[in-house]
Amino acid sequence: MAFAVAYSLFNTINHILNHDEFPISVYGKQQIGRLQEKVASLLDFLEDFKEEGSRLERRIRDAANEAEDVIEHWMHEHIRSTAAGLATDVEYDLGELNMAMQEINSIAEEVEELIQPNREKLQSSPTPTPAVERMLQSSPTPTPAAVGLEKQVDLLRVWLLDYPAISISGMGGIGKTTLARAVFEDEQVVNYFHVRVWITVSQNYQIESVFEELLFSLEKQVEKGLVNECDTTEHKLSQILMNNTYLIVLDDLWSREALRDITKVIPIAENGSRIMITSREEGMVSYDSATEHKMGLMDERVSWCLLKQKVFGSRECPSELEKIGKDIAKACKGIPLAIVVAARILSQTNQTQSSWKELAPNMRSLIVEDAHFQSIIYLSYADLLHPFRSCFLYMCGFHDNYEIRASMLVKLWMAEGFAGDQSDAEFCVREIVRKNLASSTAMKGNGRIKSCIVHDLVRDVFKIKAIDENYERRFSNSHLDLREVARAYASTMRSIISFQRNESSLRGLRKFKLLRVLDVVDTDAYALPAYVFDLFHLRYLAFGCPMEVPSAISRLENLRSLIIRPRKKSKKYKYSRDEVYLPLEMWMMPLLTHLVSFFDLLPDPEGAASPLQTLVTLSVVKKLICTEEMMRLICNVKKLSITYFGERYQQDYQLQNLALLSRLEKLTLVVKEGSLLQLKAKPVFPEGLTKLTLGGWRFPWEDMKAIAALSELQVLKLRDHAFQGHTWNTNEECDEEVYDKYDGFVDKGKVFVSLGYLLIEECDIEKWDTKERHFPRLRHLVLKGCPKLNEIPSGIVCMLKLELIEVDRANVSLLKCVQENQKTRSISGRELKVGEL
Repeated sequence: MAFAVAYSLFNTINHILNHDEFPISVYGKQQIGRLQEKVASLLDFLEDFKEEGSRLERRIRDAANEAEDVIEHWMHEHIRSTAAGLATDVEYDLGELNMAMQEINSIAEEVEELIQPNREKLQSSPTPTPAVERMLQSSPTPTPAAVGLEKQVDLLRVWLLDYPAISISGMGGIGKTTLARAVFEDEQVVNYFHVRVWITVSQNYQIESVFEELLFSLEKQVEKGLVNECDTTEHKLSQILMNNTYLIVLDDLWSREALRDITKVIPIAENGSRIMITSREEGMVSYDSATEHKMGLMDERVSWCLLKQKVFGSRECPSELEKIGKDIAKACKGIPLAIVVAARILSQTNQTQSSWKELAPNMRSLIVEDAHFQSIIYLSYADLLHPFRSCFLYMCGFHDNYEIRASMLVKLWMAEGFAGDQSDAEFCVREIVRKNLASSTAMKGNGRIKSCIVHDLVRDVFKIKAIDENYERRFSNSHLDLREVARAYASTMRSIISFQRNESSLRGLRKFKLLRVLDVVDTDAYALPAYVFDLFHLRYLAFGCPMEVPSAISRLENLRSLIIRPRKKSKKYKYSRDEVYLPLEMWMMPLLTHLVSFFDLLPDPEGAASPLQTLVTLSVVKKLICTEEMMRLICNVKKLSITYFGERYQQDYQLQNLALLSRLEKLTLVVKEGSLLQLKAKPVFPEGLTKLTLGGWRFPWEDMKAIAALSELQVLKLRDHAFQGHTWNTNEECDEEVYDKYDGFVDKGKVFVSLGYLLIEECDIEKWDTKERHFPRLRHLVLKGCPKLNEIPSGIVCMLKLELIEVDRANVSLLKCVQENQKTRSISGRELKVGEL
């Protein structure tokens, strides 16, 4: 947390020094500049000296929080005073800042004393440490018994015949080591391999010790004299492994660097030898012929079986304890480690109904407060880069079973100052999921994460961590009345996401002067309180529809994201005809980056507006007239979603001007409720589109030529009769114009050259003719609501990169055709997955 707070302070100072609206004297700027230099040195210290930094984290965090509070309170008061025609006492505020700077200067001096001896230590060669806890062990650390893993063991046993390297991944405590040990000791596996070695790598491995212990174990399993005593350890290892069929398990692997170090002496042999690793990180093994098995949570039945075994062993569970025991097992949420902790707690009490009843309601809190459980879960958090830790704690503020959209996280983290730009924030989402601190719940067509969730018990553990880190002073994700939150944290709170249904809860907002994030979508309010528009620091504002948007919105000078969503309880849909009009003052918000307004009409600029240069997201705008002037005003938009309503074509929406949006990457065009717009409107698509969604247009399939020629298009979604007609023949799209476009960088005759995901939903197509070369990169095909389509084109099945076809189970003939083609692909050695919708 210290890193994130210090980083936020650094950016806040940058904002002051680089904006003219803050009239600071030259002396004042020098003082603030010196503070920024000190903060920069502390950031470097926290990043480069993690062990030493951990001892000073609390002091750095508190000092940075104090300094940023002083600065932002001054900024808020300065703007308010300026608006009222009053002067701001700059010198007084700098005096307060000097008091905060004294602690930062003191910490910086202490840091310098710590850094110097460490610099000298780094210049000398590190002394190899002995093998910690015998990294090569005859048996791994005791883990939950292999209950309910039979099918997974069978699968991995088969995989050992097919893949030279197998990775078992999953969150901490999920049972990776248990599964690997069950495979390692499987009778068939034991009989197949000449030698087997188990290495527990862990985070603080020493490669020399790993090699020595590996050799020690191997030499006990092979004939004496096989290696020359004069050879190096690495050469001896290579000699033994080259002459034996081996299985090496690398348990608890934490980095690709460790894998590369260890496998330098392990030959990738053709004799059936295998490597199996366990890791909390996904994608650890990058061999072309490797595979990965991600472990999931235990179901309730298996959880109860494991709990019974750990508590009673071979004895029967008393019948009066069974129902309570099942409830306790359910509270463990499918994590084997949690079940083991619960079993230990139950084993230490009387095995009576009254004792178990007393424990059951508190079992969840007892598990997350268990020191061993916390230490195992914390390891993944400690492995995160410093800037990502606060991002993860932010995720843990959401309530149980809350699926968080990745796009929402990106905007929130940027508003909070945890991520510098969208790319950094998106990378952070991927890293948190890759390290299995969160799980993806939905994926986008381009393979990126659409939404994710933090496991309930993991979230509870890090809520404790957040309190310890003093994090609650910055973020409230509350079901409570905001007035209660205000009494404790009004002067320091930066983010509020409220699930409070009561409109009166918004009255407490008056006191939150430093807010950067405000999300009140799920309140019952139909208007935002006037004082919300005095929140100078606000960067992210989300509220529910319908709600009035006053002209005062333009006073939020720092607002980056404005989101107007339907309330969950209203059950209104994305393309509802309800309207909430945005004021003309929307064109006076130069920093606005994301405008997501599911029910709004974009106000007519009336010729007086300036371009929204920073606007990159505009979604969903209704009946947008794409004049050349409008395209100029939103010239940098990367994501645009437009919906058209109406029973007849009323005016020219000038969709040919969409081609002027040269930066546009994602476009959604939807026609609803019987509009005749499609009879006259012909959109012209920008060449750089990577994602296109069309709905309701009823274009003839011949018009697909323009889309087939988009060389950057990766995702294509055709919904609600976007195209209509008996036959889609992609051969007709390979005309000379397409040939000329691609000549020189792809083979002639290829169309949809970059398309990886194709969805056809609600369509009357009966026949689809295509060739393999027409979709050279297609990985994922979805056919839903296409009742007249009875077979899949042979050209699609032949595509080497196609991995998954999803088909509506109601279309029996099409599903059968796809499954038969799946068998054909399996025989040829090219696996094809089939999903039923």
